[in-house]
Amino acid sequence: MILDSLHVDPATFERQTGWAIKPEGACKGARCVPLPAAITPGGPVDVRALAARLGMPLVRDEVAGLWALGPEAGGRALTAAQAPDFALPDLAGQEFHLGSLRGRKVLLVAWASW
Repeated sequence: MILDSLHVDPATFERQTGWAIKPEGACKGARCVPLPAAITPGGPVDVRALAARLGMPLVRDEVAGLWALGPEAGGRALTAAQAPDFALPDLAGQEFHLGSLRGRKVLLVAWASW
């Protein structure tokens, strides 16, 4: 979910994430999680408070002034947007280090034949 504000209306939050804001908490199917004190049913959703409670990663793009809210990760969310350095052979067989691209945006594409 891409956001330009950390406060969204409950209907938009439910449509984008599947989590409904109800008096009993944030609910998805039969599962309900108690709401943090910063969120009241019927009012705008404080995405920062709810993301932490639901285990949803939330990152900010400072340049664009946008936020990205990821799906609940079950504790497997990245703690940073920096990949560890590793080396693989390039098409010419030379060793290429990912770290040589540090400071630039990189898209990694992985493929496997199985």
